[in-house]
Amino acid sequence: MPPIRTAFLAVVFASGLAGTAEAASFPCDKAEAADEKAICSHLALNDLDVEMATRFEILRGMLPMGGNAKLRDDQEAWLKERRTCAADVVCLKQAYEGRLTTLRAVFSEFAKQGPL
Repeated sequence: MPPIRTAFLAVVFASGLAGTAEAASFPCDKAEAADEKAICSHLALNDLDVEMATRFEILRGMLPMGGNAKLRDDQEAWLKERRTCAADVVCLKQAYEGRLTTLRAVFSEFAKQGPL
């Protein structure tokens, strides 16, 4: 990856995570669903949620319109799947790990395309 792109992505990703370790990507005080309550109650899940949301937002800003629409559709489908875990922490962790693997792969493929 070109040094400029590496530096840009590092800064963007780091700034997206700074100060967010204590808050999920949604307002915990308004969490009603079992999956959201579990995420807010478990720091490890909360951190996975923040990483997932940060990567998703960065990719949304970087992908072309068609890729952005697919990313959004995939995210909505994933959120429905996550909801089926309810408060099962193991299920939620596996769901996040799977989604993060996908987002990291998309991020990696985009980064291979060259400088911004």
